[in-house]
Amino acid sequence: QVQLVESGGGLAQPGGSLRLSCAASGFAFNIAVMSWHRQAPGKERELVADIVSIGGNTHYADSVKGRFTISRDNAKKTVYPQMNSLKPEDTAVYYCNAQLMYQRYWGQGTQVTVSS
Repeated sequence: QVQLVESGGGLAQPGGSLRLSCAASGFAFNIAVMSWHRQAPGKERELVADIVSIGGNTHYADSVKGRFTISRDNAKKTVYPQMNSLKPEDTAVYYCNAQLMYQRYWGQGTQVTVSS
């Protein structure tokens, strides 16, 4: 059974940091492209960052470049976004995603709220 379980969300102050985690099971994590997406109220879901399976190449949305860092631990089957210098506009539900050749899987999402 495929599972993507996100954790680490919560409330942060502007300028603060949060580290999310996504623990994966039930599929070949080491060959999957892993990514994080987010969806704010009234907006479409958008890609935040992704990381390929081999080589660790990453890609970031312009809105988070220089502030977010995505990484993965293939041994632990976990992917992390480190989110620094948080802004109120980063408030959203954050979703973990796994992309293989013919399958795509989503986690249930974790809420991140940035507010003073």
